[in-house]
Amino acid sequence: MAERAPGTLAVPEVKTERRVKRPQLYRVLFHNDNYTTRDFVVAVLREVFHKSESDAVAIMLHVHHQGIGVAGVYTYDVARTKIEMVEKLARENEFPLRLTMEPTETSEET
Repeated sequence: MAERAPGTLAVPEVKTERRVKRPQLYRVLFHNDNYTTRDFVVAVLREVFHKSESDAVAIMLHVHHQGIGVAGVYTYDVARTKIEMVEKLARENEFPLRLTMEPTETSEET
């Protein structure tokens, strides 16, 4: 046992465990409309969301047939930025393409 100086208190060493909470993730959703071309949607999925040609076509067809589809899952800031980029491109090309985002389900790890 180490000796301590007179008048000092013994303070036990306390180890704290830090748990880092994972950030909330959001789905970026494409909404179908009757004016935005399929080619434009595929191009945006490839350029902004970095999807392969086959994945982009599959997502576009899903949106076309189901009315809505997921382009990807991202943190809030990344999802918001991608939505803003796509909507800006759509306006520049005179398309009414609409995207939204929704939170994913989270599971707390113990």
